Parts: sequence; C-alpha cells; structure tokens
Amino acid sequence: MAKPKRKLTPAEKAAKKRRREATMIVFMNGKQKRVPRPPTIDGLPVDEFILRNADSVWLHQNEMWECIDEAMDRVYGPRDPGT
Repeated sequence: MAKPKRKLTPAEKAAKKRRREATMIVFMNGKQKRVPRPPTIDGLPVDEFILRNADSVWLHQNEMWECIDEAMDRVYGPRDPGT
C-alpha cells in the first residue's frame, strides 16, 4: 500500500507561497523551468511605467531620448508631420 502524503507545515506553506510569487514557470527546451518574474511597478512593466509617468526633463537627464517624442505626444497630442 502507498504511503499517505504528508501535509506541509506552515513554514513550508509560506516558503512555497513566496517562491510562487517571486518566480514563474516557462518552458525551455521542452522542460519546465522556474525563472524570476520581471520587475513591475503597480502591476506595469518598468519601461511602461516610466513612459506613462516621466516628464521630458527626467527622460533627458536619464538619456532616454527615444522616449521623449512619445512623452511629448502624450502631453501635447500628435504632431503634424508636415510642420
């Protein structure tokens, strides 16, 4: 007869919950692997959070010039390509 499965202790349950929140499971070479989750701020990826909340001065100070046009379009609306 098979041995009955034992219950997890509260410490083991807490460790399992922390591990599940900190990692996600992906498939690599046909096998499941546990990898760290990408960082997020308020549920948004970091790059998207910065684009939504940064002003053009902060973007310039942090050398994110490619994002300045997108930030300006959000504030002032899309520019007319003819001008």
